[in-house]
Amino acid sequence: MPSPASSWASARRDAYARKSAGRRRRLFAVWLAPALALIVLLLPGCKRLHLTDTRPLDQAGMWYGSIQELRTLGVTDTEVAELAKARQAGVSDAACVELVRLAHGREQPFADGDAVAGLRRVGLSESTTLELARLGQFGLWAGETQAMHLAGLSDQILLGVARRHAASQPVPSGASLAQLRDAGMSEGGMLDLIQHGTTDQQAQEMIEAHRRATASTGFVRYHRRRRR
Repeated sequence: MPSPASSWASARRDAYARKSAGRRRRLFAVWLAPALALIVLLLPGCKRLHLTDTRPLDQAGMWYGSIQELRTLGVTDTEVAELAKARQAGVSDAACVELVRLAHGREQPFADGDAVAGLRRVGLSESTTLELARLGQFGLWAGETQAMHLAGLSDQILLGVARRHAASQPVPSGASLAQLRDAGMSEGGMLDLIQHGTTDQQAQEMIEAHRRATASTGFVRYHRRRRR
């Protein structure tokens, strides 16, 4: 049977252990809430701590200052890859930065590297390319823009059509405008058609009317030559 002294000592140890355990639990509780709050705050920061790999821009010939400016805009690795395509196609540093600003202003990532590169490679001016970006007219319409430029339609015509597209308003297609130009319509006449909302169907009707008139005129001239 344990002596009273040993029982008393054991009781003291148990009491001390319980007191220490209680103190540890309180300390844990005191530190747990701030620690969790700190973790919550740091989680978004972990994403920001990821340094975007801008080496593709450096390899494409972009200046260090422009790369740093893009970093301040929060450019991502995916955007860097898209910008490298544009830069390799001859788009200037300033235009690359502006393209990112425009995309971010619409709360979207810049994802039109192929469209921009394609437009520059067919010789479309940088200022017109940027204006198309401001109008949000890349995407599926970029291919038609390239075709219109290659068909010899002016930047003024391209932008006139792009503005109508951006406003979801009727406008002749690039193919119709090229046919009207080939039929002898002046640039001023084509711009009037664009601004007045001529539909593609109406433009085609004008082209057909011109063809009929031309065919009729050719037939008359042919008879005159035969009668001589």
